[in-house]
Amino acid sequence: MAHKIAVVTGANKGIGYAIVNKLCSVFDGIIYLTARNEELGLQAVRQLRETNKDAGDKVQFHQLDITNVESIHRLAEHIKKNHDGLDILINNAAMAFKVNDTTPFGDQAEITAQTNFFGTINVCNALFPLLRDHARVVNVTSRAGMLESVKSAEIRQSLTSPTATIENVSDILSDFIRKAKQNSHQENGYPNSAYGMSKVALTAATFIQQRLFDQKPERDIVVNACCPGYIKTDMSSNKGIGSPDQGADTPVYLATLESNVKSPRGEFVAERKILKWKC
Repeated sequence: MAHKIAVVTGANKGIGYAIVNKLCSVFDGIIYLTARNEELGLQAVRQLRETNKDAGDKVQFHQLDITNVESIHRLAEHIKKNHDGLDILINNAAMAFKVNDTTPFGDQAEITAQTNFFGTINVCNALFPLLRDHARVVNVTSRAGMLESVKSAEIRQSLTSPTATIENVSDILSDFIRKAKQNSHQENGYPNSAYGMSKVALTAATFIQQRLFDQKPERDIVVNACCPGYIKTDMSSNKGIGSPDQGADTPVYLATLESNVKSPRGEFVAERKILKWKC
């Protein structure tokens, strides 16, 4: 019988590391802790094996830089060749500029979107063909990316249209980047947050992904977006109020939903509760 397989992106520290740690006790299969930096990833695996009795050989490392298409394809080929399928994908890898960073906002918008949205979508494009029946996908987004942060009713409508596609969302995010470089993003109805807009796009894409999987309901593949909360990690400059373990709770809950679950399914979730994301 083939092993069940989980992949967690951006998992050498913070919430990603806590997700792998928590999965060890509730997921009966191999967990791939992925990280951009191989040395830091291997170090994280060693630490897990030393501190978590459930880790053992079930936690494996694979290098993954979600902004590098070749890196993504190497992971996909490894999963296909060695396991021929995937049961859990938690898209946790992300980045955010610090408040006092002097990088021009237009560049911040582009760099943030390339990681948080386009990189994540590339991971999905490579790994979704490997998803087995009853697979669970979790896109870690944020309350910083609620739809109401987009002031343009036209853009909100485009993001939430029942016929919207991932390409539509990509085009809107690309337009945000262009407007940000012109310093006209706010007057065109976009939020003044590169991180927030990248997460708006990823949450919108989540609903589209679920709609596409629902075309084959017998496969029971579920995709949800979630906010882990304001967590004390490097990303929040350690200003968060929750622990990484607390931040890992909802992603792991969504990743281990039982077969044929009716809800949550294609939702935005926080603290294990469905939140109203659309205005």
